[in-house]
Amino acid sequence: MSAESTPYDLVPPLRRNKDFTVFWLGQALSVLGGSVSMLALPLLVLHATGSIVQMGLVTVVSGATAIGTGVFAGYVVDRVDRRRLMIVCDLARAVLLGAVPLVWWIAGPQIWLLYVLTASAAVLKTLFDVAYVTAIPNLVRTQDLTAANGRLMGTFALGSLLGPVVAGFLTAGVGADWALALDGATFLVSAASLGWVKFTARPAGEGADEGAGAGAGVLREMFVVGFRFLWSHPLLRPLTIQLTLLTFVTMGATDLLIYRVQHDLGRDAATLGYVIAVSGAGSVAAALCAGRLRRLLGFGTCWLASIAMIAVGVTVTGVSRSVPVIAVLAAVFMFGITLGGICTMTLRQEVTPDHLLGRVTSAFWTVHNASGPVGAAVLTLLAARHGVPAVSLAGGALCLLILGGGLLTPLRGSRAGAAAPAPGSAAPDQEPAAGPSARA
Repeated sequence: MSAESTPYDLVPPLRRNKDFTVFWLGQALSVLGGSVSMLALPLLVLHATGSIVQMGLVTVVSGATAIGTGVFAGYVVDRVDRRRLMIVCDLARAVLLGAVPLVWWIAGPQIWLLYVLTASAAVLKTLFDVAYVTAIPNLVRTQDLTAANGRLMGTFALGSLLGPVVAGFLTAGVGADWALALDGATFLVSAASLGWVKFTARPAGEGADEGAGAGAGVLREMFVVGFRFLWSHPLLRPLTIQLTLLTFVTMGATDLLIYRVQHDLGRDAATLGYVIAVSGAGSVAAALCAGRLRRLLGFGTCWLASIAMIAVGVTVTGVSRSVPVIAVLAAVFMFGITLGGICTMTLRQEVTPDHLLGRVTSAFWTVHNASGPVGAAVLTLLAARHGVPAVSLAGGALCLLILGGGLLTPLRGSRAGAAAPAPGSAAPDQEPAAGPSARA
C-alpha cells in the first residue's frame, strides 16, 4: 500500500475515480507495448540466430522463470509498498528493453542478452502482475471491482489485438530491437502514471500478522499461507480445482484452432488472422458486460455459464469445416474465458484480506497454471495421432464434466459480488456474509 493514501470511505464511484482512470490509461499503453514485445522478441531471436530451437529455448526460459517467481512473488507483494514495487518493476523493464538496440548498435546481435532479458523480464512481470491484482481493491470501492476489472480486461484484449499489428509495422520499418525499445518507453509511461495515483487506506483484516510469528518458515510464508487460504475457503477451493482442470483444456485450445484452420482446412495466414481477430472481439464484449452480468446473475451463474461457453467453443471450433462458424465460436470461447477470468479475479479480491491478497493470488496462479503446459502437450500430441475433431470432442466433454462438478459445489448458488462486505471482513477460514456478498 502506498504511503500516500485516501481513507477507504472517501473513495468516489468508478465514473468519478480519477486515481483509477489514471491507473487504467497508464496500463492501457503498457499492455499495448507488452503485446508488441510478444512478437518482436521471438522475431529478434530468429533474426539473430536463424534457429527455431533458440526461439523455443527463450520461451522455456520465460515460462520457467515466471513459475519459479510465482512461488515467492506473493510474499514480496504482501511485505512491501505495492505501488513502489510496481514503479520499480516498470523502470527496470524500461532499462532492460531500452538497452537492446544500444547493445545491438555497439556490439551487434548478442543472444546471451536476450536470455538475460527474458529471465529478468519474467521475474519483473510476475512481481508486477501480482501487485497489479492486489492494487485494484486499493483503488476502487468493493462494489466497483467487477466493472473496474472489466475495463482493465477489455483494455488488455484490445492491446493484445493491436500489439502484433504494431509490432509487425515497427519490425519491418525500424527493426525488432527498436520495437522492444518502444515497449520500454511504455513502461516509463506506466511508472509515471503510478506516481500520480493514490491508493486507499483499507481496513486491516483479521489475522493481519498471520504467518509472521516466530518459527514460521520462509516457504510457509511464501506459498503455504496463500494456498491454505484457497483450500479453506468454501468458494475458492472448488474454484481452484475447477480452473486447474479447465486450464488443462484451454491452454492448448489455441494450438488446436491454428492447426485446424491452417492444416486441416488449408487456409492461409490471413484467414487465420481474421479468425483470431473475431475471437478477440469476444473478449472485448465480455469485458464490457461482465459487471452488469455479475450484478444481475451473481457469481455462480456467470462462472458456470463461462464453462458452458468454453465447452461449446472448444467442441465446435474443432469439428466445423466452416471458417465463419469457427470464427464465431472462437469468439464465444473467448467470451467465456474473459467473463470467467473477470469474475474469478473479482471474487478473490473481495473475499481475501488485503494483507494476504498477494500470497493468495500467487498461489492461485501457480496451482492452476501448472496444468496448462501439460494439457497443451497432451492435446497437441493426441491431435497429431487422432485428429483435431476427436480431441476437440473429448475436450468439450471434459469441460461439460467440469460444469457438472460445479453444479454440485457451493459455486452453483453463489451470488457473490452483488453487495460485498467491508474490505478485510472475511477471515481466512470463513465465508463472507450470506447472500450476495457471499478471482481468474
